[in-house]
Amino acid sequence: MLIRPLPVVTAFLDALNDSLKSINSSAQLSRSQKVALGVFIMGIVVTKTINWAAFERRSLGRFKATRLCWMFYQAEIAWQSLLQASVRNILLRYGIQSGTLAIDDTGKKRTKRTSKIDGAHKIKDKSTGGYFNGQELVFMVLVTEVATFPVGFRFYIPDPELSAWRKKDKALRKQGIQKKERPNRPEPDHVRYPTMQSLTLVMLQEFVDSFPNITIKAILADALYGTGDFMDKAAEITGGAQVVSQLRSNQKVSNRNHSEATLKAYFSRQKGAETQLIIRGGKEEQVTMLAARLYVKAHGKRRFVIALKYEGEEDYRYLVASDMSWRHTDIARIYTLRWLVEVSFKTGKLIVAGTG
Repeated sequence: MLIRPLPVVTAFLDALNDSLKSINSSAQLSRSQKVALGVFIMGIVVTKTINWAAFERRSLGRFKATRLCWMFYQAEIAWQSLLQASVRNILLRYGIQSGTLAIDDTGKKRTKRTSKIDGAHKIKDKSTGGYFNGQELVFMVLVTEVATFPVGFRFYIPDPELSAWRKKDKALRKQGIQKKERPNRPEPDHVRYPTMQSLTLVMLQEFVDSFPNITIKAILADALYGTGDFMDKAAEITGGAQVVSQLRSNQKVSNRNHSEATLKAYFSRQKGAETQLIIRGGKEEQVTMLAARLYVKAHGKRRFVIALKYEGEEDYRYLVASDMSWRHTDIARIYTLRWLVEVSFKTGKLIVAGTG
């Protein structure tokens, strides 16, 4: 029942309030706000969902769903500082001094008509290859030896004018219309509609500014972030942290002894070495790897590139790292930590599945 919060929840809220005051003296919680947040936390613990009606039932009607909903959406709580304060509590509580930042994006499916939900748009479903209407989030989690927890997120909204142009351009190309006769690509409005890479760089800067004493070992992201510009800026923001992403198989590379070739063609010239890779939880898995320090044409500089495939896979995936002083096995191993982002997504989606 949600009549009274557990002592651990009360202690957490007191510590959270102290952190808020240290960030901004005017951001501290009022008594009623602490009560409401206590109900939210207890409600999630007891019902394993975010569901106002369920919270009301479990409190035997003491906390009305309408009142809780109003408090969550309308109360003047410093939500932007709340996550920062929570992260600070965890770092201090467990004495965490270093970690790896993992980045990814996910979509929240909504109904087909969402006039009252901001930022809803057409999103590609990675699991089916189709599309759905929903909202898109860019997440950043901190992976440590103690725990893995979210430290930042942003809503992503694509430029509607650019999206409309892509749709029309695709239709015209199918009709066989020549490029010179198709409308020109509009200039993207990155101020109003920043890219996922830009949103992530902002989150990285905010984390570094908020927690200057935390050493960032590495930054992990998928192929969307495997651009030279993003990798260079991310490394600069974090004081030279290793940045690991992925390249496409058709990207052009070269070294001192070979002419320019695609990644697939370059690594097909030699047989991969079979080895055991230590992945999550200390588990060992059979993999085939190749590695080389190559000039990546799209980046305009040399990178450490690792061709990697797990047992049973036919095609390599191509990891790219900014710091070439690392061993290729260490780069491949740390990149396996990206699975923890997926775990965070699945856990969060299970919790909000019952939202009401």
